[in-house]
Amino acid sequence: MSETPRRKNVMAGPVPAIHDLSRGTGVDARDLSAETRSALLPGHDERWTLRRRRSAFTRLLMTLPAAAVSFVFSSAPAIADLKICNRMSYVVEAAIGIDDKAATATRGWFRIDPATCRVVVQGTLTADRILLNARALGVYGASPIPQNGSDMLCVAQDNFVIAAARQCRSGQTQAAFTQITPTRGDDGNFVAYLAEDSEYDDEQARLAGIQRLLVIAGYDAAPIDGVDGPKTQGALAAFLKSRGLSSDVVQSQSFFKTMVDAVQTPSASGLTWCNDTPHKVMAAVATDDGKSVTSRGWYRIDPKTCLHPDVTGQPKQIFSFAEAVDADNRTIKLKDRPLNWGGDRPLCTRESKFETNEQNDCPARGFAATGFAAVDMSSGGKTLRFAMP
Repeated sequence: MSETPRRKNVMAGPVPAIHDLSRGTGVDARDLSAETRSALLPGHDERWTLRRRRSAFTRLLMTLPAAAVSFVFSSAPAIADLKICNRMSYVVEAAIGIDDKAATATRGWFRIDPATCRVVVQGTLTADRILLNARALGVYGASPIPQNGSDMLCVAQDNFVIAAARQCRSGQTQAAFTQITPTRGDDGNFVAYLAEDSEYDDEQARLAGIQRLLVIAGYDAAPIDGVDGPKTQGALAAFLKSRGLSSDVVQSQSFFKTMVDAVQTPSASGLTWCNDTPHKVMAAVATDDGKSVTSRGWYRIDPKTCLHPDVTGQPKQIFSFAEAVDADNRTIKLKDRPLNWGGDRPLCTRESKFETNEQNDCPARGFAATGFAAVDMSSGGKTLRFAMP
């Protein structure tokens, strides 16, 4: 996921741009082979013993064994699709890049739920290299997926096809792509996996994905570990009851969409942000537990949607800051003033993904002092609506 826009600093009122942590043209498409062009598919469409986890963050598991770097398989069947399989606890969107005769094309986004696979290249493909970028949905906040590939290629926020992807145009941003070498599956097709340090299997990834969305929706299903038990089942039952859903829906192919939709609607409990503007909004939250104040961001809130930041525990006070940005991740300004929603409490932020519980001398530590607003949570729930003035 890209870590732009850029932010300078300041207090409440005019605050420069924020950085978009979500991922999300120089050669004509005619320079790509016919096979490459046609293969680029359209975009979207508690066991009782806890297991040890090596890391709270995630990584892309794409170092799969293969004899050749090239995606030219002389021994491949006449038709061999490329699939990306998701063994992470996040709903992800993937983009692929194809190097073919010095021309590079990208296409995305392919949505892939936990424990599912998605065909991203259909049929036999001859190309020099295949590259991949993956981002978690905006409901998860700052990207949990590290982007450390060496190829910087162009992507767009929504469904896109970019024929010459090394020279970005308006509305496009650069994203780090990683070269992949897929392996052949039992069905004769080729597959690459997205995985976490937790090394979930499909069943565990699906359950961890449900746990994670339950927590974001305000239900206590922690820890997020892919291990089933009464706490997880109780949270899931409460979620289903609140939505008038039967237990059968949990096994449906659309269940993750149901859950994502739920965390993007106002809630009677916890903090909810709702974006009533036509612009993308980037937001940050801070919590005071009585000992220290922790600020964290950024969360992407798309136009006309809502989002619940993952505030855990029982903080004594919650603070919020948000700002509208354009397609190029630049601050939206009205009469030369940034369109933002903050207050007079200076807390530390920075232009990329961040979390800090140190709020003193922000600039000396590479942060900016940004004005947050205190949120009144006395009624148990609060919806902040970001609207045009």
